[in-house]
Amino acid sequence: FHHTFHHHLSFPRPLNPSSFAAIIATTTHNPTKCYSSREIPLFFDSFSQQEDEREILSDGVSAVAGGVVALGKFDALHIGHRELAIQASRAGPPFLLSFVGMAKVFGWEHRAPIVAKCDRKRILSSWVPYCGNMVPEEFQIEFSSVRHLSPQQFVEKLSKELRVCGVVAGENYRFGYKAAGDALELVKLCEEYGMEAYIIKSVMDKNQFSTNINSNTGSKERGQVSSTRVREALAVGDMKYVSELLGRQHRLVLMATDREKFSFSQYKVSAPKSCLLNLAPKEGLYEKCSLLFGEENVMLCRVIIDSKFVHIETDYGGSSDIFGTQNLQYLHIEFGDSST
Repeated sequence: FHHTFHHHLSFPRPLNPSSFAAIIATTTHNPTKCYSSREIPLFFDSFSQQEDEREILSDGVSAVAGGVVALGKFDALHIGHRELAIQASRAGPPFLLSFVGMAKVFGWEHRAPIVAKCDRKRILSSWVPYCGNMVPEEFQIEFSSVRHLSPQQFVEKLSKELRVCGVVAGENYRFGYKAAGDALELVKLCEEYGMEAYIIKSVMDKNQFSTNINSNTGSKERGQVSSTRVREALAVGDMKYVSELLGRQHRLVLMATDREKFSFSQYKVSAPKSCLLNLAPKEGLYEKCSLLFGEENVMLCRVIIDSKFVHIETDYGGSSDIFGTQNLQYLHIEFGDSST
């Protein structure tokens, strides 16, 4: 195990020429710091005491040992996030490490996620061909447990407590209390603690001068693909642009267990927006969409979004029959590249 892992960390596979990103810095390697998950005791006490979070973390802590973590927010799971996962997979078992509970700590208003929580595993599984036939796994840390850590303390936590062997981050990544650490410091600290660090160039938005997007993001964003850009594209209903940023078509997920909230006619199903589990595009008509009853039953449809409802229209007269005969938990709508 040690020899094989050392080999991967010492000689990452060359980047595909078509890849958007390139490694711009790596640290030295130290295989003696790598452990298999069987050798690692589990560390719960420094994390949140809530039982549901402990379960997530107990699985994650045992699994992440010996792996390579990509650092980021991963709201949209867009092509920039995918590039981080690709580089992590070149160095070892890939994980996406993010923080939960930031909105609560900072008092941010709730906003709908770009990707429904129940849909994230499907998307990560679709990255397998890019990631050496491995599925990147998610690993979450309660933000309140790390928010006051200095950059050095955070890297020490990754090394000594979580026992990861490598770290991947974008060139603009900031970390530590009050975002005091940058990518160069991450490389330096990882070297001190015997971990690999891979810093990759930002994936740039090829359509950054799109006339449809009036970006009001901060000056630190120089045109890279970001979750903010995805939200802006959804806000103007430019679904072709959304697809380019995500590397896939946007999928809207509705909770379908409460049938009383839905209304049916022969060619139409309507659901209130309160059933939405992620962010819908702007109000309007969207052609060439797909309605998915599970993964097998796919039906072409048009989607009309108004201030209160999502209306799904099909040319097939029995959509309500299919909906009624299946014990569906979710309805999935995949948007084509048409815009409002």
